[in-house]
Amino acid sequence: MGQRASPARAWIGTIVFLLLAPGVVAVFIPWLVSGWRWYDWAGAAWAVEPVAWIAIAIGVAFLLHAFALFALHRGTPAPVAPTEALVVTGVYRFVRNPMYLAVLTIILGQALLFGSWGLVLYAGIVLAAVVAFVKGYEEPILTSTYGAQYLDYRRNVPGWWPRLTPWRA
Repeated sequence: MGQRASPARAWIGTIVFLLLAPGVVAVFIPWLVSGWRWYDWAGAAWAVEPVAWIAIAIGVAFLLHAFALFALHRGTPAPVAPTEALVVTGVYRFVRNPMYLAVLTIILGQALLFGSWGLVLYAGIVLAAVVAFVKGYEEPILTSTYGAQYLDYRRNVPGWWPRLTPWRA
């Protein structure tokens, strides 16, 4: 995708990457770890289960929104097929790493729903891996690709804790 991709190609690439990366990390591996066996929260189920489902739903919504922004910018989140322009719209106006945060929210929602300490540990491993990836690969690549534009964005939009108000470039 060195040249500007067609909208269809961008959407197909984005959907394939969604299934391969977050699909494996946020769905398949949590299923392997927990077996998706419901935890018996007994008298607390009325409070715990809705919180778990809300976390999962919010994570899925933000993940889909962030992925759609890449397709709308005629690229994909995959490093091999990026957009030509830096994506700084939508949820990216609040936080630089919404996809990673969404995936972690989905995993932690499942940990709560299934009462799985294994998923809590897995979420910690995922967090360490994505922070290492962001610091060691993503930020240097974005800096070399987009230069001052990315550095300005990075100065104004936090990586991991969302802003309360949207950033305006």
